[in-house]
Amino acid sequence: MSFKGQNYWALILGGSSGFGLAAAKELASRGMNICVLHRDRRGAMARVEQEFDSIRAAGVQFKAFNIDALSPDGRATVLGELPEVLAGGKVRLLLHSIAFGSLKLIGPRLDVGICPTSGLSEKLGLSAQAIQSAADELFAAGGVAYHSLATQPTYNDELLLDQEELLSTVHAMGASLLTWTQELFRKRLFASDSRVIGLTSEGNEVAWLGYAAVSAAKAVLESVSRSIAKEYGPHGIRSNIIQPGVTDTPALRLIPGGQHLLARAEQRNPLGRTTQTEDVARVVAFLASEDASWINGSILRVDGGEHISGS
Repeated sequence: MSFKGQNYWALILGGSSGFGLAAAKELASRGMNICVLHRDRRGAMARVEQEFDSIRAAGVQFKAFNIDALSPDGRATVLGELPEVLAGGKVRLLLHSIAFGSLKLIGPRLDVGICPTSGLSEKLGLSAQAIQSAADELFAAGGVAYHSLATQPTYNDELLLDQEELLSTVHAMGASLLTWTQELFRKRLFASDSRVIGLTSEGNEVAWLGYAAVSAAKAVLESVSRSIAKEYGPHGIRSNIIQPGVTDTPALRLIPGGQHLLARAEQRNPLGRTTQTEDVARVVAFLASEDASWINGSILRVDGGEHISGS
């Protein structure tokens, strides 16, 4: 499918890494113009600009705003400049790929279970430290089978999630989808046939440690998307959510135990590997196409069967 010659734009919230960046590259390769909102410090810009150059090389129009997409001022700045950036074009796709929130526990943990290396130490007559070091080294080298023996992630039991952090996470990763949809609609920047896409995760229904605020945000995101599908559908806007499998992204690396989640996902996936950002980007491009015009209000799993293979 190609978007060449249609003067369509994708507005990507959070497009300098992970799913947002992969989607920008995929859409650009198919002829869609790209506008990326991102929030990166000066030290990261060399890497970011190199990625953006690869999008420009596709021959599409490209604009990046290094700005806070969640603040009223940032949003007003982008919306004020966007008509000139689009130059008569329209937003075919709004992709919400913001990963910004709290990863704190909501309550202190108790140590439960046994330490497997201690049992091996007694059985093999080796020091527990030697066995632990070996397991950690093998796991770090990509040995996913060693994740249960590797040192388990640590959590801060004192700095627990508070109400302000919960609400800010829900806004950033959930409710802001509605705000951007409403503002783009008010400004008449959407194409007559357009798409809104958000990204959720299996943490929407599985209680991962430290994921409470993000889980709440994903629930809001999914609910808001359904309402957009219902109430903006008559205006030509389709709204859907993609649920990728566990994917090695900068956002995942911030989650305590993220590498353990990745290892478990690889072990249980029927296709023998974890989800890649490019897998998701291709589905984003599909949902933006004419072929997906009758998909609205859905949550699509893009995980190679990871979810149905149990935990």
